[in-house]
Amino acid sequence: MLRSRRLRFGFYAVVALAAAAFIYFLWIVLGPGPMHFAVGKRVPIGNYRGGDPTGVPKELAQTSLVERGRYLARAADCEACHTAKSGVPYSGGRAFVLPFGTLYSTNITPDAETGIGNYSDADFLKVLHKGIGPEGQPLFPAMPYASYTYMSDADALAIKAYLFSLRPIRLAQAQSSLRFPFNQRWLMGIWALVFNPDKRFEPNAQRDAQWNRGAYLAEAMGHCGECHTPRNLFQALDNRAKFSGAAQAGWRAYNITADRATGLGEWSDADIANYLSAGHADGHGTAAGPMGEAVDASFRYLTPPDVAAIVAYLRSVPPIATNELPRLNARIAPSSPEEGAAAQVSPLGKAVFEGACASCHGWSGVSPVMAVATLTGVRAVNDPTAVNVVQVIISGAPGHADMDITSMPAFGDAYSDEEIARVANYVTARFGAQSSAMTAERVAKLRAAD
Repeated sequence: MLRSRRLRFGFYAVVALAAAAFIYFLWIVLGPGPMHFAVGKRVPIGNYRGGDPTGVPKELAQTSLVERGRYLARAADCEACHTAKSGVPYSGGRAFVLPFGTLYSTNITPDAETGIGNYSDADFLKVLHKGIGPEGQPLFPAMPYASYTYMSDADALAIKAYLFSLRPIRLAQAQSSLRFPFNQRWLMGIWALVFNPDKRFEPNAQRDAQWNRGAYLAEAMGHCGECHTPRNLFQALDNRAKFSGAAQAGWRAYNITADRATGLGEWSDADIANYLSAGHADGHGTAAGPMGEAVDASFRYLTPPDVAAIVAYLRSVPPIATNELPRLNARIAPSSPEEGAAAQVSPLGKAVFEGACASCHGWSGVSPVMAVATLTGVRAVNDPTAVNVVQVIISGAPGHADMDITSMPAFGDAYSDEEIARVANYVTARFGAQSSAMTAERVAKLRAAD
């Protein structure tokens, strides 16, 4: 009798767990799309009264197909991912270190053997919209086809025309190294069936032309969510937490919702526009790492109206508080190195800061040299994980081309993991909301991830 009851209990427990797992799976699969937060009916582009939000700005409408493709390729930020460090633009080979292995980007120059020179229009559209290669192979979603799927056919083919105008570069793709089961491409086909909507952009009839243009640029082209939206168990974007921030390539992509404490709620429209187009916003920080690359290779080429459209779209995303981030500390630190609690955090960190950092950043956090070096109010310095602080110390912050922003040199080769950890803890304690607890072991992992 007792054994029979135990068997029944075990059976019911297994059924309950299976049901819970199935419900959780449905909860993930049936999650909202990237633009579902905005109430309003979506209509075919031809039925939208505000005009076509796709394509290039009106001032470029009469230029050649290749010139239009150049603008759109930049809006889609193709170069940043498809260019290895110190490599030829678009020739691929960039390493992406993921939790389950390393992927390398492909060569998208028109080389017939190692690039995309043999791609037909249909092949190119299938890659961007469906995540399927010309030989039928499913692509890994590191290629953001679940975002590019919203791109219009005309814009995708204009990008193809631009890429085919480039000098062919013969460079075979490096071999990716992913652990099982992530190295099984057939699973990526199932992933695409579940998480790739495979549909083109439809304007929201209840939103104005600027909002729809911004939505198209941010979602179908710039794929902002691929970095700034956290992922679910199956590595698809969790749009229930849209734009609330995520880990990306060893960096933190911060909250860009309208939350006032941890997002962009206290940034002015001009702050956001300047950050996107010039890589800096006074009192908020300077773009570095992957965001710095996005500025250099993409956003800085967009016209002011297109940047303003992205800003309008970002403003409409519902605020989400990022609980692990404290409210920004905007106070000015003491001007004397001996004042303040940070002086006792780490003597080694203080010594490194004094030798390498203080001359530009100042002891108060307000730079005596240039506004872009001011640390007061910067999100990275107020992040108690100190991940981005460490990455900037290791890799530096290159000055943005054609912009009056001086670069910060890389110190990764000059200081040990221990020294970098200590100075990061010192910086967050002196200029941020709270001290970080960075360790040498964590610094070593961050070096490997970038």
